[in-house]
Amino acid sequence: MSPSPPFLDRKTGTIDWKQVFREAVPLARLVGVFVAVALVPFAFVFLFEDNAALRAMFTVATQFVLAVGSGIVLMYVVSRGIRLADEQ
Repeated sequence: MSPSPPFLDRKTGTIDWKQVFREAVPLARLVGVFVAVALVPFAFVFLFEDNAALRAMFTVATQFVLAVGSGIVLMYVVSRGIRLADEQ
């Protein structure tokens, strides 16, 4: 018998919601970490309303944190998907 795809219950063929949530919680935490880190320089954008150069610097820093975070989250998703495929 061929292995079942991830997130499907082998007996019924329906979605295994427990496994979906087990995989979604660490992913949501990882995304939350990078959002929280990005909020720090983003808060400084509003603190320095008068200084355009500092606002631009902190805006770029916020975008950099979000870009790096997106890359790390994407690498996590791909590596976790490969690991799940190997487990099946």
